[in-house]
Amino acid sequence: MDISFIIVNWNTRQLLLDCLSSIRDTVKGFAYEVFVVDNGSTDSSQQAVREQFCGMVQLIENTRNQGFARANNQALKLAAGRYVILLNSDTVLRDTTVSGLIQFLEDNPDTAMAGPRMVGVDGRAQNSFDNFPTLATELLNKSLLRLLFPEQYAGKAIRATEPFEVDSLIGACLAVRFTAIRRVGMLDEDYFFFLEETDWCLRMRRAGFKIHHLPQVEIVHVQGQSKKQRPALSWIEYYRSLYHFFKKNRHTSTYYTLRVCRFVKLIINLVLTVLGLCLTLGAKARYREKTIVYSRLLWWHLCLCPADVGLKNPKT
Repeated sequence: MDISFIIVNWNTRQLLLDCLSSIRDTVKGFAYEVFVVDNGSTDSSQQAVREQFCGMVQLIENTRNQGFARANNQALKLAAGRYVILLNSDTVLRDTTVSGLIQFLEDNPDTAMAGPRMVGVDGRAQNSFDNFPTLATELLNKSLLRLLFPEQYAGKAIRATEPFEVDSLIGACLAVRFTAIRRVGMLDEDYFFFLEETDWCLRMRRAGFKIHHLPQVEIVHVQGQSKKQRPALSWIEYYRSLYHFFKKNRHTSTYYTLRVCRFVKLIINLVLTVLGLCLTLGAKARYREKTIVYSRLLWWHLCLCPADVGLKNPKT
């Protein structure tokens, strides 16, 4: 088996079907298997996969949302491929996406992970890689950092044509060498949603492997479809994952500095957003949406970040 594709789905039925169609239509010359791990969808995703991709897909059906890391690990335990490609359900492969990723890994045995250039449906470049989170990246304006220090904080505006090494890749499409997974281990299931792939990349690099971005290889990414379903709860999950990343991978003093500064920054953002809402007489939808998100985040912090609030428990 050359490749094991793993797709985690949560209520993105049509996007999932489009993603699976792109695998069927573009992947040629490889022996592959496809796992779809459904996290308790209520939009008939499971039935659609069984009807339209019977024989091609191994469907794992969870009764509730297990999170991104745990769901991927369910399939990783069954995967037989020399390479694993983790795909978001809202991605569509180009004709040369998979061949480009696999060929690079074949040619570079010291590379554990490779990721393509991601573009939206409009063809615009998206952020496909990132720096490891630090106090600078999480407390300052990342766009300003990229402007002032382009070599240290490269972003989607970079005009590269050849593969280059990066800290971490965005998890919408990750091609991973299975021998590296055996050495480093699977995804950390303490991350429910967000930053699990960043943590994985850090562990890979600490083990001596390289991580590469391939700007000459493209994939279409609709971006953030699961997050858009419940934006406030998604942001809570992001904060929870960010705090876990710092607690696990940074000095204790850095972790507590982040917690305090993020809380203060959140208060400032809420005040400024409410001011904007008042000045526009509530006419701007983005101010209304941000007010709701910042209010829920602030409430969550004031309640000491309860573990039972978030995407695990969407009714809250």
